[in-house]
Amino acid sequence: MEVSRRALLALAAAAPAGAAQAQDFPSRAVTIIAAGAAGGPTDTITRILADSMGRHLGQPVVVEAIGPANVATQRLTQMRPDGHTLMVTNVGMAASATLFRRLPYEIPGSFAPLGLVSDAAMTLIARPGFPAADLAGYMAALKREGDKLNLATAGLSSAANLCGLLVQGAAGAQATTVVFRGTAPAIAELMAGRIDLLCDQATNTVPYIRDGRVVAYGVSSPQRLPGLPQLPTTAEAGFPGIAMSAWHGLFAPAGTPEPVQEAISAALRSALREERLRARFADLLTEPASEERATPAFHRRFLGEEVARWRPVIQAAGAYAD
Repeated sequence: MEVSRRALLALAAAAPAGAAQAQDFPSRAVTIIAAGAAGGPTDTITRILADSMGRHLGQPVVVEAIGPANVATQRLTQMRPDGHTLMVTNVGMAASATLFRRLPYEIPGSFAPLGLVSDAAMTLIARPGFPAADLAGYMAALKREGDKLNLATAGLSSAANLCGLLVQGAAGAQATTVVFRGTAPAIAELMAGRIDLLCDQATNTVPYIRDGRVVAYGVSSPQRLPGLPQLPTTAEAGFPGIAMSAWHGLFAPAGTPEPVQEAISAALRSALREERLRARFADLLTEPASEERATPAFHRRFLGEEVARWRPVIQAAGAYAD
């Protein structure tokens, strides 16, 4: 009976502590680590989100861009789990669970998913003059030419690389992968004709598609993009296996108290309802996460599904980062 009494006393003491933490949060400025290079899509998404979330949290929200993404992710695990340091990262986090065979943290175990932030479609593009009339021709050229073609990526854990793995898997061929430090130099080399293929976020590629400096063949989203209605989805073109989203999600360190997680997630959902944020995301051809997707429960389940989805893709390609 004495053990039971002690357990009850411990529970009684813990409950008010958790409530007090929620009431006191946030007690100072909140930092959101953007897991990527300054000026890149993750940094841009994070700064838009931070501007809105600060109004709902009642404290300033500052952004710190840290790249590469795995360095940013490790930094978060070293932070105190009190909700005052968070991170926005993308689909690459799920892939990193397989890409890196030796990590100093666990995915998802070292993190508290707080909710998805956004989804962005990937665009399949090629250099000017690439000899293909449509996506079927693009895939046929890749299958025929194989490693004679250069495929650009912005790093092995980037959305561009993951999309490239799907494209190569669907074509049954392997191009020569050229890794760049970011999307901007990759697109510059594509426009110059020194790189043949790239699959990257519409956020990055639409200006070049619209003015004809690159050739576009498809988008990875379930529906066509309002900004590029002429461009078919990969599923419409007969390649449903290339469908993917360059999603972004909000994370805290594991061990962050549940009431604090819920407070942050509520602020996230309020921010995603703001017309100002939605308009700025729309300019980037990025879709704000729905109410359901911007919750800890959905995010935890989704992250597990994404880790499972990318594992066989990476293993089949043997494309490890270490």
